This record gives sequence, structure tokens and C-alpha cells, in this order.
Amino acid sequence: MSTEKQTHGFQAEVSRLLHLMIHSLYSNREIFLRELVSNASDACDKLRFQSLDNPALIGEGAEPAITLTIDKEAGTLTVADNGIGMDESDVVDNLGTIARSGTEKFLAQLSGDQKKDAQLIGQFGVGFYSAFIVADKVTVETRKAGSDKASGVRWESDGQGEFTVEGIERLQPGTAVILHLRDDARDFLDPFKIRQVINQYSDHVAFPINLLTPAEGDAEESSETLNSATALWQRPRQEVSDEEYQSFYKHISHDFQDALSWSHNKVEGALEYTSLLYLPARAPFDLYHRDANRGLKLYVQRVFIMDDAEQFLPQYLRFVKGVIDAPDLPLNVSRELLQDYGPVQKIRAALTKRVLQMLKKLSNDEEQYKAFWSQFGQVLKEGIGEDADNREAIAALLRFASTHEEEGVTRLDAYLERKPAEQESIYYLLADTPSAALNSPHLEVFRKKGIEVLLLSDPVDEWMVSYLDSYKDVKLVNAARGELDLDEAAGEAESDNPLVARLKDSLAEQVESVRATRRLVDSPSCLVLAEDQLGPQMRRMLEAAGQPVPENKPVLEVNLDHDLLKALGTVDDGERFNDLAALLLDQAMLAEGQLPKDPAATARRMHQMLVSAVNN
Repeated sequence: MSTEKQTHGFQAEVSRLLHLMIHSLYSNREIFLRELVSNASDACDKLRFQSLDNPALIGEGAEPAITLTIDKEAGTLTVADNGIGMDESDVVDNLGTIARSGTEKFLAQLSGDQKKDAQLIGQFGVGFYSAFIVADKVTVETRKAGSDKASGVRWESDGQGEFTVEGIERLQPGTAVILHLRDDARDFLDPFKIRQVINQYSDHVAFPINLLTPAEGDAEESSETLNSATALWQRPRQEVSDEEYQSFYKHISHDFQDALSWSHNKVEGALEYTSLLYLPARAPFDLYHRDANRGLKLYVQRVFIMDDAEQFLPQYLRFVKGVIDAPDLPLNVSRELLQDYGPVQKIRAALTKRVLQMLKKLSNDEEQYKAFWSQFGQVLKEGIGEDADNREAIAALLRFASTHEEEGVTRLDAYLERKPAEQESIYYLLADTPSAALNSPHLEVFRKKGIEVLLLSDPVDEWMVSYLDSYKDVKLVNAARGELDLDEAAGEAESDNPLVARLKDSLAEQVESVRATRRLVDSPSCLVLAEDQLGPQMRRMLEAAGQPVPENKPVLEVNLDHDLLKALGTVDDGERFNDLAALLLDQAMLAEGQLPKDPAATARRMHQMLVSAVNN
């Protein structure tokens, strides 16, 4: 590149972010060092991986390492690595823009609480910019591994909206981030402070982190290694403290909160591997973006291979963080090979069962599991349809609101324990919202008979129960589908009533049929779907995916004992009867949380009825 200095403007989102870093986020400022060390570690990992195909890359310098340099006279702290480095396009792309789509969500989630806001850094891919929490100017000098010394690049910015890029000569490949510290951040020039931060956040980093203090006055130049520089997952479990496990979790996840739980295991035999898996306490911003990069960090013989190896866990466990080290895999393993490679499928099956065991153990602590479920419950439900081999184990982990647990959640096993011996089914009800489920007219006869009903209102629920037809040999039955049979509770509903026949004729274009029911106690009507018809949730999911959706006509069930139906039977005026019949159907749709087919016509009928009521 040209040695002439070029000035560029930051992407608009970066400018907003930098203003925030400089003016707002002062709590937990030490996270900037955690983020820069993590970036340096990633650069060293990438160099080791690329050197598998090109050993000359490592040969250019010493073994990968991270060096922190304190210069009290200049007021700078430098974080340097001899990793993969960057060329000019890398510098402009990586340091001038934020490629990840989470930036807007990062900004939207800011609460004004400095401590909480600072915790978001890293989770949204903005770790480098945290340097501006402590620095009024940042200089980056870098050279890509494999290029010549004239290919160095210097990037510099004061965080005020612009940055400069120029070509330089740089003897060694790798990257140095030079922080010109603010006056109120000079405590990071104290070696004791640096040791403390590295010990807290980065002791587990698998590359040496060396602290270099230049000669000053009578003091000679000194260098010391601050971390153990060993792969934490390769150490025996009894030698790793809880604090070290949590610190390592924060390193690989960029999460500031502790993990809820973890499992560290070494498997030996025909297939050898070591895994360290974590259950996070909170969901990442892109949890429901199924195409987002996610997965375990993959190492082979302690050599970093892949950052998001999604092949080792199914999609419904995409929230799990961790590391897998499988020495028997080939070092040049590719994503294509991972997809079909037999040992990977065996490891995937074993890790899936291990995570489900972790969740089962976590569920013994109701408060902890409640916290987990609030964050990841909907994702776990996806496993019912995606993992037939573990369907019953997943079902045991599900939690539902119910008519017996309106203030909390219940397990399927708890439902079975409460169920009377003569009750042959597990009943559930689907609705768009919890309140719509709780107030549904379909529950009336169940409440009258004291029968518990599970209340399902998550978008994934209808799809989920289409795969979960039974649990422990007890059939799951939708309380709003088909003709209800609660033994004598259903009673004999009149099928040849003249009013039912009139309603059928009036609503023939809008409903499949009209029938009398004992399903209702206090409500005049309700809608019922046939067993083979799509419910509202599935229809919306398919429509959102651009899939063709067949037209559904529900069955209208009416409560002939209700005063409204008795009054309707006395209406002789055909046009008025048709309007009232249409309102009866609209009322049933509203009770289901659905909009009438023609809201304007419904409003007109309501207006006419109100005028008539007022005049009389």
C-alpha cells in the first residue's frame, strides 16, 4: 500500500458506539484488557491454524505469544501479538465498521446503568472499541503473516469520528494495539494492576501473556509471564477451581455473567476427546437467528481448528458454549468433512446426551432452572421435533403454565402425578398469549370437572405438540380440537336442534359446521378445529416462511343453555338473525385471540346492535 496517510470516516454505528465508550462507560473499565487479550489470542489461534497448510507462517517468528508493554513516560499500554496480523483491507474492514448485525441491538439494550451497559461489550462483537474507555487515542500497527516487512499498516484514531491509515515498515508479523491512556486511567500503567486483571480474566489463555516493563530510572527492564498458558480443558478437573471455570467461560463467550453450570469430561477408548460445556445464564441477542454462527470451539491435539463448529450439537442446543478437543480428528479437518465424518456423529450423540443430563441436574434446583427456562425454554422445545431419539428426555425438561399452576410452571411428570387414575389423557390448550389461554371458553368444562389443562402460548408450541403426541404412554389431547369426550362430562348435546340448523345455513360460507356442545358452561360459543386442520400458530409460521397455507373452516360449537342462544332462537327476522349469527362467530374468534375475517363489518354490526339497545 501507499505510505501516504489516508483519512476515513467511521461507519455511523461505530461513531455512536465510540461516543458511548468515551463519555458513558466507566464501570468495570478493566474489561478493555480482557477484550484486547482475547482478540490477540484469537489472532494467535488463527495463525496456528493457517500454518497447518503453510508452516512457513510460524517460521517467521517466535512461537505465538501476547506481550503487554507498559511505558509510564509515554503514558501508553501496548497489547501486542505475533499472530495472523492484518493487511490494509483487513484494517479498514475490521476497525472502521462493525460487520455484525447485533450493533443496533447493542445500542438499543443500553439502560443507562454503567455497570450493566459495560457488560454488553464483547457479547455484541464490539470488544476492540472498548479500548476507548481508557484511551484518548489508539494506534494499531500490524502486518499480515506471510507478507514482507514493507506491507505494514498503521491505523490511528482519537475516537472522534475519523481514523487514519498509512503504510509502514514492520519487522515482525502480528498486531500491536497502543493505548494512549487518559489521565484518569493511568492506574493501568501499574504492573500490579495489570497482573490483577490478567489473573482475573485471562489466566486460562493458551498462549503466554508476557508483561514487559521498560527500564526506568534505576529499575532495569523486566519481563514476566502472567498466565499459566495451559489449555484449561486439558487439566484434571480436581485441579481447576470454580473461579477458573467461570473465567474461561467469560473468555470464550464474551459474557460478563457467570455460567449457570458446566460439565468437564475426558472420554477415552476407541474414540477419545475432551469436552468442556457451559450452560449460560442469559440468551445472546441472536438466539433466534438460526443461521447465525454458533457452536463449540474445536481443537485437534490442542491446535485451534474452528471457532463455530456447529456439527457437535444439534440446533436446539445452540445456546451451549464450550470447547471440544478431539485428537483423533485429522488436523486439516474441514466443515464438509465434519458434516459426514463418522466419529463426529458419535461425539455429537454423546455430547447431546451430556447436555440433557446437565439440564436434568440443573432442574433439581427450581430457581436456577426457572432462570434457564425463561431464557432458553422456547429453543429447547424445538428439540421435540428435531431429535426423535431424545424426545422423551427433552419432554421431561419442558415447563408449562397450567390451570393448576397459573402463577408458575409445571412439569409433565407433575401433571401425571396429579392426574386422577381414571383420566386417560394429558390435556393442553394453544393460544396466542397466556391471558388468551387462561380465559379461553374451552377451559370452562375442564374447570367445572377439576381437570388440569396445560396452557401453551409460545409461537413454537403448536409445531412442538405436532411431534409430541404422548408422554410416558399417556396421549396428549388438544382441548380445542375435535369433539370433546370427557366421559359423562360431555353429555348428550342436541344435534338436530332447529337453531343449530339455522346457524348452519346462515354461516355456511364461514364455518365447516355448527354443532351443539357441552364443552361450554358460561360462554355462548367457541371455535373448534378438526384434528387434521392447522391451528393459528402454524398458519402464521408457514405464512411467514412464504409457504402455501390451505384454507381452514372451523366448527362453531354453541351452548344451547346460554341466554344468548335462547334469545337468538326467538329472532324471526332473517336479516337480523344473520347479523347476530355473524356476531356470534366474531365473538368466538375474538375469544380465541383472532381478528374477525371482516373487522369493518363486525364494527358495523356492533354499532347497529348498540344503537338498537340504547333506543330500547
